[in-house]
Amino acid sequence: MGTSVLNTPDTGHVRSARQAFTFESLKQRLLPVVAPRGPLIWIIPLLVTLIAGLLRFINLAHPHLLIFDETYYVKDAFAMLQSGYEREWADESDEQFIAGDPQLQDESSFVVHPPLGKWMIGVGMLLFGDFNGFGWRFSTALLGTLSVLLVTLCARLLFGSHILAAIAGLLMAVDGHSIVMSRTALLDIFLMFFVIAAFYALLKDRTQGRTALARKLAVPEGNRPDEFLLIHGPMLWWRPWRLVAVIMLGGAVGIKWSALSFVAVFCLMAVLWDFAARRTAGIHKWQSAAFTRDGLYSFITMMPLVLLTYLSTWTGWLITQGGRYRNWAQENPGEGISWLPGPLRSLWHYHQAGYEFHTGLNSEHGWQSSPWTWPFAGRPVLFYFEGYDKGVNGCELQRCTEVITDLPNPLMWWACTISMFLLILWWIGARDWRAGAILSSVAAGFLPWLMYPERTMFFFYTLPLVPFMVLALTYMIGRFIPRDPHSGAVYRSRVIIVTIFMALLLVTSAFFWPIWSGEMIADDYWRLHVWLPSWG
Repeated sequence: MGTSVLNTPDTGHVRSARQAFTFESLKQRLLPVVAPRGPLIWIIPLLVTLIAGLLRFINLAHPHLLIFDETYYVKDAFAMLQSGYEREWADESDEQFIAGDPQLQDESSFVVHPPLGKWMIGVGMLLFGDFNGFGWRFSTALLGTLSVLLVTLCARLLFGSHILAAIAGLLMAVDGHSIVMSRTALLDIFLMFFVIAAFYALLKDRTQGRTALARKLAVPEGNRPDEFLLIHGPMLWWRPWRLVAVIMLGGAVGIKWSALSFVAVFCLMAVLWDFAARRTAGIHKWQSAAFTRDGLYSFITMMPLVLLTYLSTWTGWLITQGGRYRNWAQENPGEGISWLPGPLRSLWHYHQAGYEFHTGLNSEHGWQSSPWTWPFAGRPVLFYFEGYDKGVNGCELQRCTEVITDLPNPLMWWACTISMFLLILWWIGARDWRAGAILSSVAAGFLPWLMYPERTMFFFYTLPLVPFMVLALTYMIGRFIPRDPHSGAVYRSRVIIVTIFMALLLVTSAFFWPIWSGEMIADDYWRLHVWLPSWG
């Protein structure tokens, strides 16, 4: 395990029993991955974030149309800015909207996704205007860019390597899946941001919690901790990063209910890390202690905060009267959950109606795809397609095309898929907690969709998985490169292979950039990008 560029120094068998419970010895056992230092600690995140920002903000207002599901979320955001809740629109109102003549109706609309994502789209519209693409896509581009930063920071915490942090950030920055969704005003980029932000906060909490555990157990060399502490371990009351993670998870559910699987997996993962920490520290009754002192305490602090955060995203609907089902409790006395206050009883009914819609959604769509095709990018979604003959809209060729398709960098995506399968084998064989954390996160975003095989689903539902797929590929790259630069020809040859691989990915992203950004290109050139029939 200590032969790769991954920062996995010797877990440091203590030199003697006299040193077993010194602070340095405990910390070495609990946190064997040493955090890198130096100016690269801020230079690398800054550079990859700048690259990501350029790719997400350049010509963001193009096309000046509501593409794909922007027709729902952008107009919902506008309605919420006007009244606090979603409202109906006149038929065929997209052209009037982008022309600055919104055809908003008085009747409330039945919307099946929580409000937070639309409020975030609305922030960009408030700052840069309601009726231009830059305004309604600003927030998605911003949070897509910040997601790249978070992936870089997560990689540094996981792997303890500037090189691997740079690789992870660069992979995320140039991936077309993330780029397209950052340049389109849909909800999924917000979901991805809150999920990776929660994961980053949990990694910070793991470091903070284990440092606090080491500090509370530490005694001078040659001594032993208090017997009660040695049996049960201390309570760790103050976990600020864990609270941040919980708020991020509540925000994720406030974007889409599919985030509930991440809530379950991340909370369980945090508690399991606590179990492992007490065992590694040498607590005698680590199982019962972790259950009573970490598990129960975490449950009563985390779950209510998730719920409160989620409820706060419905503030606009709760403080107004015109939203769909807002007065259901008054109109249906005695029905539903009777002990809830009227507004919350109405909200619960709204959720029941929304759940029935989600589970029953099985209408055919030309760009739907099965989850089994997602690991291979079998059916990305064509968001925008316009063809022009010569002389039309500036086309100087026989036939021109503008395309925006939710296609990832295919070489990177396939490499990530292979890496995840290899990561399963590595986790089984080496029991590396980092492999388990990445795989658990992928499972949280993928497996629940298999429960609804008849439901209409789209490839962009995979977006919350992208950061963890990138981390899986980065992990395997770290395993591939020997840790010791002085290991000779093996080190040099593998560094060259990884460098060529990264260069190939960058060239591939450059090749696909026109169909991620909607540039006008020759129609024949667009056809060169359709490597699989299902992409076109």
